[in-house]
Amino acid sequence: MNKHERDRDYCLALLKENTKSETLLKHAFAVEICVKEYAAKFNEDVLYWGNVALLHDFDYEKYPTIEQHPFKGAEILKEHGFDEIFINAILSHASYSGVSRDSQLSKTLFACDELAGFITAVAYVRPNKSIEEVEVKSVRKKMKDKAFARSVNRDDIIEGAELLGIMLDEHINFCINAMKLIKIDLGL
Repeated sequence: MNKHERDRDYCLALLKENTKSETLLKHAFAVEICVKEYAAKFNEDVLYWGNVALLHDFDYEKYPTIEQHPFKGAEILKEHGFDEIFINAILSHASYSGVSRDSQLSKTLFACDELAGFITAVAYVRPNKSIEEVEVKSVRKKMKDKAFARSVNRDDIIEGAELLGIMLDEHINFCINAMKLIKIDLGL
């Protein structure tokens, strides 16, 4: 492990150097807080796990195709001296990467990625556009609506909870509560 992997300021600078979109930055923060809260729950390294989540899509704005993302990001991270565990967790969040999710970290990142985006979308359609108004039942109801946030893969959300061995409703509730911790930063 090198010093960058536990240095949020370094990772945040790398994220912002490669990502200008406010939406993508907020997504990174939402996934980060969900993963950090799970790291705390699982007695894992909160900083390390959080930084993996923070950087999971840092290359997406510049390299959005499945041929490039997250592979270009992995190359950049390798050049910056990030370790294989860090890089493989990021690679494994993309099902098409061919990198298996064999660590608790990679399973958690995968489980939180799509769900954090979906919870954000649900919050945006609430009357006050607030995470405080999002409930598990409203997330579950919107999951059945195929026209709503159609780019979010519902199967990935379900599979993520299964990988963690957690009931879907409990996983949704956990991530909602995590995102409430930084609702100002998320604009929710």
